[in-house]
Amino acid sequence: MVSPLVALTPKVQSAIAAALGDDFREADPVLRPSQFADVQVNAALALGKKVGAAPRDVAARIVAALDLDGVAEKVEVSGPGFVNITFSDAWLASLLADVDQDDRLGVPVEEPQNIPIDYSAPNVAKEMHVGHLRTTIVGDSLARTLEHLGHHVIRQNHIGDWGTPFGMLIEHLLEVGEDSPEAELLVTDPNAFYQAARAKFDAAEQADPDGSAGDFDIRARARVVKLQAGDPETLEHWHRLVGMSKVYFNKVYQALGVTLGDENLAGESTYNHLLADVCGELEAKGLATVSDGALCVFLDGYTGREGKPVPLIIRKSDGGYGYPTTDLATIKYRVGDLGAHRVLYVIGAPQALHLNMVWDTARLAGWLPDDVTPVHIQIGNVLGEDRKILKTRSGSSLRLMALLDEAVAKARGLIDETRPDLSEEERATIARQVGIGAVKYADLSVAHNSEYVFDLDRMVSLTGNTGPYLQYVVARVRSIFRQAGLDPLTQHAPITLGTPHERALGQQLLGFGDVVTEVGAEYEPHRLCGYLFELAQAFSAFYENCPVLKAETPELRESRLTLSALVLRTMVTGLDLLGLESPEQM
Repeated sequence: MVSPLVALTPKVQSAIAAALGDDFREADPVLRPSQFADVQVNAALALGKKVGAAPRDVAARIVAALDLDGVAEKVEVSGPGFVNITFSDAWLASLLADVDQDDRLGVPVEEPQNIPIDYSAPNVAKEMHVGHLRTTIVGDSLARTLEHLGHHVIRQNHIGDWGTPFGMLIEHLLEVGEDSPEAELLVTDPNAFYQAARAKFDAAEQADPDGSAGDFDIRARARVVKLQAGDPETLEHWHRLVGMSKVYFNKVYQALGVTLGDENLAGESTYNHLLADVCGELEAKGLATVSDGALCVFLDGYTGREGKPVPLIIRKSDGGYGYPTTDLATIKYRVGDLGAHRVLYVIGAPQALHLNMVWDTARLAGWLPDDVTPVHIQIGNVLGEDRKILKTRSGSSLRLMALLDEAVAKARGLIDETRPDLSEEERATIARQVGIGAVKYADLSVAHNSEYVFDLDRMVSLTGNTGPYLQYVVARVRSIFRQAGLDPLTQHAPITLGTPHERALGQQLLGFGDVVTEVGAEYEPHRLCGYLFELAQAFSAFYENCPVLKAETPELRESRLTLSALVLRTMVTGLDLLGLESPEQM
């Protein structure tokens, strides 16, 4: 099954070749939406210059060569050289019949690739905050979409689970006891656990006069050395620490409804045993040199103030390793061991320079071949009403779970008001679906590299371009089939497009496959959000103007039921690709 624009493209290209010669067979037909027809062909404007003819004359020659028998109801040249094409209702209906019989609703299966996606990446023993929201849900939507397109997606949750802070965290865990209430904070309030360990370390480091802090700082530093040396006892404590944080991570992921689990963890510790070899290989290849005691890579084109070269430090002067070393080991592993064709990094926009330096170094080292594409999916900030990065009133980062709980509570108030007839359990379920969906959709519906203002009242609204509005449309379609006593999944009948609203809805349904393909190619979930919103609006207009259950004839009733069922299947599939649930009722 192909969409109208995909089906039309080769026909217009053939007409251009017939009109202007084979040299123009691959010319872009420049198909665009038109307010005067279903589609506008704008190719003549550019082609006129190339062939030395007026664009309107070129357009007329293209129209004369066009073979749209059974496809177009009307073809005409307008303006300086536009070709307006209006499709026949019968042809659109035939395409809809193909979609109706297609379990994939027109979404193609692409040539499969191995695609690791690096997203979420919280830190062990630290609370996930609002800054983790976007990378987690954007990455998850891309993972879902690329899998739906037939690719082998390898989720890589690159958590911060290694480094110097773990000395103090392990020592603090040992002091309070691994089965103590204080240790349980790793699951319930990770920040409190981390801050308590940090306070002990800072107090001991400052050598307070009464000596109450003891030698905690000394023991913490010694513990780091043991950890990095692979001391079995220390590693056992470290595993306990990480394990408790994993319980916390999974609580957040379950609340968010994202497809990340323990099997997707690939933290910094995963690559620790590779770091020395990374440095050694870069030195042996002459790519890394010692500067001020540190091992650095200096790349052409990367300069700082006064034109001085910016180093990528891969081994610090004290012998320790930093993020660049780990990230080099990561890209080497993802290409060499995972067989990546593309590698997506869903992380903050400020990391662009760092990533580019890592990738350029990996290319020079031969670890990143030209046929493997690394992509930075740049993530913008979530802002408060003051248009500054969203924080609590005290100025600290807003806890992600607190934000999600507030969204669910806000949705619960809405559901309690609109559906008091439902049971307590039903209202609680819908509130969770709507509240979480509202937050995720508000984030996904804007370009991932842009900022947006977090406004819960707007997010949970049942009107406008919101998650709850789309979910409500799904619930409305389901209510039609409940009233009819029918299963929408078994509803298949010939479709007729006798009214403008039926026609508009049918055309919107035919665009689903193209949009999903675009999301997978451009890594932009907001395109799918925009499509689903337009589909929801088209259905609402259809629903208000075209009686379904009370249609004039049985055949028309069946046709409209089939259109409604197609809307339901498309909306549910699209929302699932975004990571949103589809309530049975609202």
